[in-house]
Amino acid sequence: MTAFNPREILEGKTRPPDEEDELPRMGFFQHLEELRKRLIVSLLAIAGGFLLAWYWAPQIFDFLAKPIREVLPPGQNLAYTRLTEPFLMYFRVALLAGILLSSPVVLWQLWLFISPALYRREKRYVWPFVIFGVLFFLSGCAFAYYEAFPLVVRFLVGVGSPFTPVITINEYLGMASKLILGLGLCFEMPILVFFLARLGIVSEVWLLKKFKYAVLIIFIIAAVITPTPDVATQCVFAFPMIALYLLGILIAWVFRRKETPEG
Repeated sequence: MTAFNPREILEGKTRPPDEEDELPRMGFFQHLEELRKRLIVSLLAIAGGFLLAWYWAPQIFDFLAKPIREVLPPGQNLAYTRLTEPFLMYFRVALLAGILLSSPVVLWQLWLFISPALYRREKRYVWPFVIFGVLFFLSGCAFAYYEAFPLVVRFLVGVGSPFTPVITINEYLGMASKLILGLGLCFEMPILVFFLARLGIVSEVWLLKKFKYAVLIIFIIAAVITPTPDVATQCVFAFPMIALYLLGILIAWVFRRKETPEG
């Protein structure tokens, strides 16, 4: 059997001889055109989610502001320093909600973009990919809002307790959006590992050997998305990602590419 490189399959350069008719050849500009189409549909979906969420932007922000309002001194609230800040804040709230609402469509478009690099038997994973992709993403966002973000807020407000807080609405929303979307994307790790394993790019053995490096990278990511320098808060972000990495190892073992016997 002729050896093949999964990375070359992704680039459309080669394919295994026993399944040569399953993968369409696509040139560089065809890939760009396909990417453009998927990006346009994804942006339209986000715009639709934005318009749908705009009407409820004040209620959505009240929901997002609950963690800070629970720890602020009595009688104090979030502030703004420029006349345009409330409008821009509601715009960003609607955009964040639009991204969350459109996540199934965005993942569907991502699948359509990568599906030409998959074999016919692998394309049956389309619904598990979309369903579990949305589930993991929203689970990460929920974990950020209900667990990680309140811990960060309590820590930061506690550190500044000797002073009078003047927290602006855009500053607060920026931190909340960064943590919610950041952890939502981090929770997609098992889905990424699944496809890398199916393409033969990684294996459970390789992932296990690189575990110590993965832990280091995870803590670096946790340090980047965590606005506090304390190790305890970073661990709140890092430990779920380590658990997801271990889940990815299990997924890579279950769904690894089966070797075709020579003959």
